Amino acid sequence: MHPVDVMKDYEARINRHDFDLLLPLIADDAVFWFTDGTHAGIDAVRRAFEEAWQAVENEVYSLANLRWLALGDTAASCVYSFHWKGIAAGEPVWGEGRGTSVLRKDAGGWKIVHEHLSAATPSTTGPA
Repeated sequence: MHPVDVMKDYEARINRHDFDLLLPLIADDAVFWFTDGTHAGIDAVRRAFEEAWQAVENEVYSLANLRWLALGDTAASCVYSFHWKGIAAGEPVWGEGRGTSVLRKDAGGWKIVHEHLSAATPSTTGPA
C-alpha cells in the first residue's frame, strides 16, 4: 500500500471507532501529539483514541488538503487540515485544525509513526 492510500484508509477506519482496525496502519513505537498531550507507543495511542471516542459520540473525522512534503522509499510526510463533529453531553460539537503525519516503511509495510494535530481557534459558525 502506498502512503497516500494509507492516509485514505486511516481516515475511513477512524470513523469506524474501533482501534483494532487502525492497528495495521500505526507503528508500535508511534508518537502522537494531540492537544491533551503526548501519546507514545501503541498502547498510549489506543487509550487516546478510545477516550476521544467515548467523549464525543458519533464522531465523524475528515482530512482535507493533503500536501505531501516527502515521498521516499522508506519515509513519507504530509500536512493537512482536519475536521471533526459529533455529540458531547447531548450537544453538537465540532472542531478543526492542522495536522502532520510521518509514515515509515518497514517489513510490515507503510505505517504512521508520528501524528501531530493542532486545534484551530474555536469556531462559532457551526460544523463544516
